[in-house]
Amino acid sequence: MELQVTTLDGQSAGSVTLKDDVFGLEVRQDILHRMVRYQQLKAMSGTHQVKHRSDVALTGRKFVKQKGSGGARHGDRKAPQFRGGGRAFGPETRSHAIDLPKKVRALALKHALSAKAKAGELVIVDTVSTAAPKTAALRGQFGKLEWANALIIDGAELDTNFALAARNIPQIDVLPVQGINVVDILRRQKLVLTKAALEALEARFA
Repeated sequence: MELQVTTLDGQSAGSVTLKDDVFGLEVRQDILHRMVRYQQLKAMSGTHQVKHRSDVALTGRKFVKQKGSGGARHGDRKAPQFRGGGRAFGPETRSHAIDLPKKVRALALKHALSAKAKAGELVIVDTVSTAAPKTAALRGQFGKLEWANALIIDGAELDTNFALAARNIPQIDVLPVQGINVVDILRRQKLVLTKAALEALEARFA
């Protein structure tokens, strides 16, 4: 697959040939779904917790006689039905993460890249850098390129001025190539790769 390379000014900068085993796969939604679920569950903190019956600071003394009170027979006020008692079947601190084989995770990234290429939402740029961290100027360039909702992937090192200028623009994400992931690719309309990022990805899957 051949794709035109552009610049931030909208000028042509040649073309590149994309590898079919990375950008030309027949997209499988089931693999993408498994990877999205894996990432979202792994990102959950799992720190939710309530006080159970054994955690409540109340006396365990039997507060009513077993017989003769005319009411139910209770043991202590830690029971869930009493105000201030322990919560029954409440959430506990735990990890929500699930297992997913490394090969499936790598395959999911290939399918996400292929999905963007197949939909015509993959853009290759020569480089992303600015002389000064000016958000207004960069927003104007993005408007001309029609990048209203985009994930921009650069090489291993981000241009500091570009990253500073882009971080205040809504619906624009900038990541180094080692931070590329399926969820961020799918949540943005366009995927913008620099030539350095493209070379790093193809070397990664070689």
